[in-house]
Amino acid sequence: MFKKISILVILVFMSCSFETPTNFTPEALNEKVYSLDESSSTFQEILNKHKGNKILIDFWASWCRDCIEGLPEVKKLQKEFPKITFLFLSVDTRKNSWKRGIQRYKITGEHYNLPKGMKDGALVDFIGLGWIPRYMVIDELGKIALFKATDASDDEIIQALKKAI
Repeated sequence: MFKKISILVILVFMSCSFETPTNFTPEALNEKVYSLDESSSTFQEILNKHKGNKILIDFWASWCRDCIEGLPEVKKLQKEFPKITFLFLSVDTRKNSWKRGIQRYKITGEHYNLPKGMKDGALVDFIGLGWIPRYMVIDELGKIALFKATDASDDEIIQALKKAI
């Protein structure tokens, strides 16, 4: 009986102490991403490029039905928030599929590829990417304002985009 109570207390304590991260780990920031012209950058370099602006990150793949179905909502957000940087990080492991998907679905914004896919790499490990699409909002200071949303119409995305720092 004591063992069961102890385990329960530990689980409650652990669940209460979980905090949503506001900063990326150094390993996640050092993850290599590739642009459409196949040049590489670190994720940190991409975030630095947009420091001072809010960023909505959309983790997606050309083969992901839920990602494609969410694109009309993302496009609505782009119209509603034209000053926000929309950063699309594809987990396609085939570059040609990724590039064709961007053209086919007319996805505008900045595009990068995580060639290791959604199951490997420091960035996907840090965010616990087990499902796509996945949306994050980064504030003007480079802090994570919204760690996890899986639906582009989630009110938390709109709140994070509207929130002033």
